[in-house]
Amino acid sequence: MKKKIAVLPGDGIGPEIVEQAVKALKSIEKKFQHEFELEYGLIGAAAIDATGNPYPEETHALCTGSDAILFGAIGDPKYDNDPSAKIRPEQGLLKMRSALGLYANIRPVKSYDALLDASPLKTERVQGVDFVVVRELISGIYFGKPRGRSEDQSIAYDTCVYTREEILRITEKAFQFAKNRKKKVTLLDKANVLATSRLWREVVTEYAKNHPDIELECNYIDSAAMEVITKPKKFDVILTENLFGDIISDEASVIAGSLGILPSASIGSTIGLYEPIHGSYPQAAGKNIANPMATILSAAMLLEYSFGMLEESNAIVQAVDRAMQEGFVTEDINNGQYSTSAVGDKIAEFILA
Repeated sequence: MKKKIAVLPGDGIGPEIVEQAVKALKSIEKKFQHEFELEYGLIGAAAIDATGNPYPEETHALCTGSDAILFGAIGDPKYDNDPSAKIRPEQGLLKMRSALGLYANIRPVKSYDALLDASPLKTERVQGVDFVVVRELISGIYFGKPRGRSEDQSIAYDTCVYTREEILRITEKAFQFAKNRKKKVTLLDKANVLATSRLWREVVTEYAKNHPDIELECNYIDSAAMEVITKPKKFDVILTENLFGDIISDEASVIAGSLGILPSASIGSTIGLYEPIHGSYPQAAGKNIANPMATILSAAMLLEYSFGMLEESNAIVQAVDRAMQEGFVTEDINNGQYSTSAVGDKIAEFILA
């Protein structure tokens, strides 16, 4: 099978970790006789430096002309640490998500037996955890208007906006996932305080009435933030809005033991984008120490979700699991001794084994 993949390494450790995911894809090509055409594009700080635009038209054209997108990370201290900067790398990611209609962010969270000691939580609490966060991605407070500062800069404001249609389409995605899992959806909101949350609860509750085979639980985000740590096994599919989903999925990374092993997919009605949930980690850029597993697992999600290549996706997942079992990990996991490139090489080798 021949497919075109847009590759956007981005900033910081992005190029290093994406390189390892590409190694995995090349092993899949060889093992399963596929052909992946990889074309690279600029985004984020790298794009600002080259073009003045964090999401250039050339990158958008590349994305819309591809079958899937593999993305690294975005962000650079020279912009992050400058409050007066009018153009920021993150604007490129937000623009891309909006322009491509990537409204659903899928973040699986699971524990690996080989890494139970890497989690700060007790083994009996995290062993066997397996849930997925379905986060609305292109609305809410990150996109709402008006936003800005007062003339004297002493007041700042952001606006959270959601429509019934936006909530309904992400709800449908969450229930689709639940049908193939343990048939439970937990809605996280703040309906006791926020008007947008009350609309969320109204729409989701109404939708659930037509799906009696799926259990719906409604929970406040602050209570759920506790339970993700104290009772993580209770969750199956978590459904939530943009800001809450961003925070809760990062919090859930402690279950796995490292942000460096959690992948994600951002999907809409046409193309899918696949990326690790962590950031650009500029302190590690160029040092060959960053964990590439989340990006490699994101490539596995790409194969399954965008191309329907379940066997190929499983081959990557099994290779990553074997690398963990045999201790081929970077320093963020149990003080691992292997470099980014060495871990990537080993996983690519395991795929072919």
